[in-house]
Amino acid sequence: MSQRAALPPGPNAASALGAARRVVVKIGSSLLIDAATRRPTRDWLAAIASDLAALRAEGREVIVVSSGSIALGRGRLPDLGARLEDKQAAASVGQSLLMAAWSAALEPHGLVAGQVLLTRDDTERRRRWLNARATVQALLAHGVVPIVNENDTVATEEIRYGDNDRLAARAAQLARADLLILLSDVDGLYTADPRRDPNAAHLPLIETLSPDVIAMGGGANAEAGVGTGGMATKLAAAQIARSAGCATIIASGQTLSPLTAIRDGARATLIAAPNGPMAAYKQWIAGSLSPAGELRLDAGAVTALQAGKSLLPAGVTAVSGDFEKGDCVRLTDPAGLSVGVGLAAYAAEDAARIRGRRSDEIEAILGYRGASVLIHRDDMVLADR
Repeated sequence: MSQRAALPPGPNAASALGAARRVVVKIGSSLLIDAATRRPTRDWLAAIASDLAALRAEGREVIVVSSGSIALGRGRLPDLGARLEDKQAAASVGQSLLMAAWSAALEPHGLVAGQVLLTRDDTERRRRWLNARATVQALLAHGVVPIVNENDTVATEEIRYGDNDRLAARAAQLARADLLILLSDVDGLYTADPRRDPNAAHLPLIETLSPDVIAMGGGANAEAGVGTGGMATKLAAAQIARSAGCATIIASGQTLSPLTAIRDGARATLIAAPNGPMAAYKQWIAGSLSPAGELRLDAGAVTALQAGKSLLPAGVTAVSGDFEKGDCVRLTDPAGLSVGVGLAAYAAEDAARIRGRRSDEIEAILGYRGASVLIHRDDMVLADR
C-alpha cells in the first residue's frame, strides 16, 4: 500500500498532477487482473474509473494504457502454450474482454471507452505515427477515453514494444501529453531495493535522469504476479517521455483510487521534464529531421504563417521534391529565402495537385476528404527573420 508523506517544497507528484492538462495513465496487469481467477478486479477498476472521471470533470484529457488482454485471454483459454501464436490467440480473446471491463467501469460516469491498438511501427514510422495521432486526437475531441494496448494479435517480436511502460511513453509522446503516470506495485524509485535494504531512501523528485539514477533501477523493485515490468523499464519509459517534454510519475496502484491518493500526497516519484511537450515537439521538427522537399509560398501565406496561422494550399505557388505525408519539408518565400520547416499533411503528388486552390476544393480534386491545411501550425517551426 502507498504511504502518505509530507509534501516536499517545490515540484512534486501532487502538484504535477494538479497542473497537467493531458494525462496518460499506464496500468499494469497485476493491478487489473486477479492472478488467481484471471478475471478483472472490478472494485479496483470502478475506483480508477472514478479517478479518471474526476480528472475529466475538471477539464483534463485522459488516455489509459492498459495491460491485461493476454492474461484475460488465458483465463478463457487455459490450455494455451507459450508460443507467440498462443499469446496472439490469448490476446485476440482477451482484447474484447478487456474493453468490456473498461466500458463497464466508465459507463456509470457517462464516459465512452475507445480502443486503440498499436505496434511499435505505429509510433516509429512517421506516416503511421501521424495516423495514430489523428485517431487519438479525434477520440479526445469527442470526449472519448482512449484505451491503448499493444496489438498483440498481429505484433511479431520485431515490432513489439516489449513492455507497456514503453508503450505508455510512446503514447504520451504521440499525444503530446503533459504527464505520464506509471501505476504498479511500487511507490516510486529508491536508492536501493527497499525490500532488501532497510536503509534505502525514497526519491520524491528526480530532475535529471543521470547514469547514477538509471543505475538505481537496474533490476530493483521488479513487479511480481501477472505483470512483466520493473523499475528499469519505468526509467527507460521516463526517458522517452522526458525527451518529449512530458513529466513522469511512478506511483503505487495498490490502493483504491490511486490518482486521488497521488493528489492527496501519497508517496510517489516525479521525474521532471524540461520545457513542455509542444516545445520539445517543435525542437524535434527543427533539429532532427532533414527536409525531403520544398513548398514555395506567396507573400500572403508568409504573412499568415508569421501571424500564427496554418499553411493553406491557396498560399503555395510551387511544390518540389519527392516527399510523403508526414515528411519534413522546407518552406520558402517568393524570393526563395527560408521561412521555416514543417510536416506535410499530403504527399508531394497530392500537394502539387491542390497548390493554389481553396481548402473546400480539396475533396473534389483528390477524390477524398483530407486535411484542410497543407501544414498545421502545430507541425511547423518558423525561421528567425
